[in-house]
Amino acid sequence: MPVNATKETLKKLTATGTVVVDFWAPWCGPCKVLDPILTALESELSGLTVVRYNVETDASLPQSLGIMAVPTMVVYQWGQPKEKVSGVYTKEKLKRYFEKKLEATR
Repeated sequence: MPVNATKETLKKLTATGTVVVDFWAPWCGPCKVLDPILTALESELSGLTVVRYNVETDASLPQSLGIMAVPTMVVYQWGQPKEKVSGVYTKEKLKRYFEKKLEATR
C-alpha cells in the first residue's frame, strides 16, 4: 500500500532502493485512475516501493523538480531522482517500465 509523503518525509522514504513517487491531486481524474494501478504494481513487483505526494499540500517540492502537471511519477533510485513520467499508462506498460528500472539496480 503506497505511503503518503510530505516534503519533510520524502528524503527518508526515497533513500533506499527503487521508489516511485506519485505526484497527484485530489481533483485530478487521471490520478484516480493511476492510483490502483500503482498499488497493484507495488504488490506485484518485488523491490518496488510507491510513495504518494499530494501537490495540494505543498507545491514547492514539485516545482523544484520541474513538475508542471499531475499525475507525474518520479523514479528515485537510492535517494536520487532519476526519471520523470507524466500521464496515465496501462498497468502492463508501467509494469514493463518498472521491471526495467528494477533490473538496472540489481
